[in-house]
Amino acid sequence: MNSRAPRIIFLLVALGFCAYGVISQWSLIVEALGRMSPLALIGALAAGMAGLGLWMLGWRALLAGFGAPLGVRATTRIMFLGQLGKYVPGSVWALLGQVELARPYGVSRVSSGSATIMAMATTVATGCVTAAVALPLTSADAAGRYWWALALAPFMLACLHPAIVTRALNLALRAVRRPPLERPVGGRAMLLAVLWTLAGWALFGVHMWLLLPEGSPALAAGAYALAYVVGFLVIFAPGGLGAREAALVLALAPVITRPDALVAALASRAVLTTADLIWAGIGALQPRPGNETAPAGLDPEEQLRPRGIPQ
Repeated sequence: MNSRAPRIIFLLVALGFCAYGVISQWSLIVEALGRMSPLALIGALAAGMAGLGLWMLGWRALLAGFGAPLGVRATTRIMFLGQLGKYVPGSVWALLGQVELARPYGVSRVSSGSATIMAMATTVATGCVTAAVALPLTSADAAGRYWWALALAPFMLACLHPAIVTRALNLALRAVRRPPLERPVGGRAMLLAVLWTLAGWALFGVHMWLLLPEGSPALAAGAYALAYVVGFLVIFAPGGLGAREAALVLALAPVITRPDALVAALASRAVLTTADLIWAGIGALQPRPGNETAPAGLDPEEQLRPRGIPQ
């Protein structure tokens, strides 16, 4: 995209579909929110926003690992404006949005696309791990019910090994007749992405727990992670609309009643949609492409390493 017009059109279309998703469930959402404590809703919103912020840092770590370090303000703008594309039916719009929004910052499509694909894979893999670890703690028969998540989690984490990631992405690039990666993603970048994403899952578990009438934090974290992964994999549902709520109700049903589970699921949808829109607004207020890249000669991964994380 060489002008602002296509980006503006993208954002308007994404916002339109986002509004449609809320309006289509408006009466149910209003009823669900009316049964919630204002303090619980505020706490859930704060936890959800913090979780999204940590996921953004995970994507930023991957972006630097692929040789395209950017500042936090730039990645905030790119990720949260681009992520509005998940509300458009189809599975590629958020990816395309982030790729094109990153172009004015001098980030190649290969680097931003690879980082975004890897962020998605990391989210799904760590979501399976979160569900596999948390749900068996909720009841005696949960381990048998969710055996597939427990079995899938180690395999998916193994697939995040940098050597496997690099080979898979290069094969995909060759299939579409694109040049290979400019540099393979490093182990430190992958580790940071996994750690940031797991920390984000913990906060999404807090957001869910605050919306439940009863149940443990483990139930909230595991049920939400499982529901999110299901909603993500149902690619025809924009933002996992409907699929995530159905999976969440089923995951919560052994512990709380289905009506209470549905209320919590709808409240979660409203809270996290609000969080997405707030983050998108914050992103829109960030400076436009300028001196956002790392200083020359500075190791891009070094500037992303939080204090206390060993090299």
